[in-house]
Amino acid sequence: MSKTVDFYFDVGSPTAYLAYTQLPKICERHGGELMLRPMLLGGVFQATGNKSPAFLPAKGAWMFQDLPRFAKRYQVPYERNPFFPVNTLALMRGAVGLQMTNDERFRPYLDTVFRAMWVEAVNLNEPAEIAETVTKAGITAQEFTQLIGRQDVKDRLKQETEAAVGRGVFGAPTTFVAGEMHFGQDRLDFVAEALARSA
Repeated sequence: MSKTVDFYFDVGSPTAYLAYTQLPKICERHGGELMLRPMLLGGVFQATGNKSPAFLPAKGAWMFQDLPRFAKRYQVPYERNPFFPVNTLALMRGAVGLQMTNDERFRPYLDTVFRAMWVEAVNLNEPAEIAETVTKAGITAQEFTQLIGRQDVKDRLKQETEAAVGRGVFGAPTTFVAGEMHFGQDRLDFVAEALARSA
């Protein structure tokens, strides 16, 4: 059986951030290979009829109480971003663009953007804040603008999002192990169990 862990995510999801902090350790512990699958969560919502908890007042209020509990359990920093939800189109184009060109800054970029969004609570709706953030990952603002403006990058993000929906993804984070889907960062124990079974 496959030891690959397909991780579908959008940096605008706080639960995807939490999963991102844990999956490398889970994969290392169980011999899994983490495959990062950037997608546009807004596109997934549109295709599936789902919506962000931010637009469901009771669920949103509960979620933002629950997230710090998991951050404490995982022993990772977390700060509620007051600008949530954030339009992540440019950010996710940046992610797929770096990934498709095998740019070594792909992982540092994700680390930096996730941290800006969910630790530093930066307003990544603002182009100036995006420019400052990507610079910390070693990408100039001009380089980033050129990257996310490329048609092949735009097409790739659309394709990856459609492929995610085609696999049954309806939100983020979603993880697949040996064809078995797990939704949410609170299901990582099932991901670990699936990896252990495929050993």
